[in-house]
Order: sequence, then structure tokens, then C-alpha cells
Amino acid sequence: MLKTALTACLATTALLIGSAQAADCMIGISMKTLNAPYFAAQEAAAKDQAAKAGCQVATADAQNDMGKQIGDVEDMVSKGVNLLIINAADPQGLVPAINAAAAAGVKVVAIDSTVDPKAKYITLIQSSNDQNGFQVGQWLAQSSQGKALKIALISGEKGNVVGQERRLGVFRGLVEGQLVNDGKVSFAVVGQGWGGWTHEGGLKAMEDLLVAHPDINVVLGENDSMVLGARKALEAAGKTKDVLLLAAADGQKEALQLIQEGQYGATGLNDPDLIARTAVDVGMKALDGSLPADFPRVDLTTPAAITKDNVGKYYRPDAVF
Repeated sequence: MLKTALTACLATTALLIGSAQAADCMIGISMKTLNAPYFAAQEAAAKDQAAKAGCQVATADAQNDMGKQIGDVEDMVSKGVNLLIINAADPQGLVPAINAAAAAGVKVVAIDSTVDPKAKYITLIQSSNDQNGFQVGQWLAQSSQGKALKIALISGEKGNVVGQERRLGVFRGLVEGQLVNDGKVSFAVVGQGWGGWTHEGGLKAMEDLLVAHPDINVVLGENDSMVLGARKALEAAGKTKDVLLLAAADGQKEALQLIQEGQYGATGLNDPDLIARTAVDVGMKALDGSLPADFPRVDLTTPAAITKDNVGKYYRPDAVF
């Protein structure tokens, strides 16, 4: 269940601020990248929610460049934003920029990507990477009882905290599930590729992994985009029927369609629209002073493993993501 405080923040934006305040507000949206459908959908939702609040909007794409994102934030502060929504490219490297923005009176809400708690943001709104991963791992253990798993892991970026939380959550769920179901652990991660969170990156990583490990029977990605790219490589190699696909997170509509069709195992629920809109609503409450003093520093959406059994609850063909 979403926390009560977070759910309350999804009320109509008109209740958050008066029209005079809305006319004066300017929201900066700093994205670490837009080179993946998830992040593009997140930015679009944040822009839409800001517009509904009557605010001016400034956006920037850091293109996975920490230095550029620092400059983006500094530029937004100089333009007079009073609310900054940031998906940080680096959990440590963006701390000084966030703190400088806060010192200038800007309310900062972090989304999706983990940021060092030393940064002076109001709250970090994200899905539970660990719990989504854990549930995906539990599902994998249940659906593959008695089978030795040879897993090809496709990760986002080296050192990325979100990726670490996601994959370790899956492995924790898989270990626990296999111990409960089989009384032993029977899987191996035979190789790790780096896909940069993108479809193209997942395709290239999978091509390389298949050369080194042609006998893999599971592809685990840290997001759907990379797994969808990996599927293209498997199609080219004639291996789609031999390999189970699953992602630790996202719930991208193309993946959900494949889950419906029985061509993709599972993914974790990570709704970019919910996270982005919640961030704007929380930030607006911080601006008008109505945000509760005890609002949590980290607010997590409800975790879930999306499988063929429940995909109908989540699949929306007309969704942006």
C-alpha cells in the first residue's frame, strides 16, 4: 500500500496552492537522461503536472553526464526556479549542486535515482527497487523449480545504486525461494553485460553474452528496455524459446504485452507517471508550507511482480511508457 502521506499528495493540484502562488512558481525538471522510454515518460508526466499547477517549467537532459547535470541545476537556479525535481546521474556527485540549490531557497525533490542523504532534498520518491526485485526473484524460483538456472545479467551502469538494489533484490528473492521450494540453491550468473539502461545497449550486451555463454536459459535485466533489446539478439540467434526473459523493474508496456502473450516472464512495477506526478505534488506542498513536518525522507510506491497472472491489472496500451 502506498503510504498515506504519499497518497494524499496525489489530490487535485488546485488544492495545493492558490492561483496567485501558482502564477509565480517555476519548476525545474533535471533528468539524468532521456535516452530511454522510462525517463522520457517521467519527464512528460512531471511537465504535465507542473502545467496543471499553473507553473512555468524549465527542463534539462543531462545525457548521463554528471558535469552537465551540475551545470543544468546551476542554470535553473540562476533562472529562478523555486522547485527542482531531479533524477540524479550520480548519488554523490550531485550533492553539492543540490545543496547549493537548497541554500538558494529552492525546494528539491529527488525522484527515482538514489541520492546520498547528505543532500538537502525534501524527499526521495521512488519504487522499492529491493522489494520489486525480491518479488521477481521469488516468482522465478517458483516458476523454475528443479531447474538449474544459467543467468545472463544485463546491468545499467557500473556503480549505479539503483541497479545494485534491483539485481541484489532479485537474487535475494531467488535464493530464498529456491531454499523454500527445493532446499538448495541452483543458479549461476554466467556473465554480466552493461546496457546503459537502453534498448540498444541491451541488444549489444546480449550479443556479447551469447558469444561467451550460448547455453544461458535466463536473461535478467535491471530494466525492461535492456531486456527488450536483448530479446532482439535472442531472436536473431533463434533462441527466444529457450530463454526466459525477466526484468527487475519498470513495467514498460511493450514488456507487459509480451507477458500477456507468454513471451516474457516477469517484471517489477515501477510507474514513472506516478513517481513524477507525486514529486510535483509533494514539491508544491513544500512551497506553500502544507507538507507535514514528518513527511518521510524516502517514500516508496507499492512493490509488485507483474506476471501473466496479474498483467491485466497494469497493462495500458495507450500509456506513454
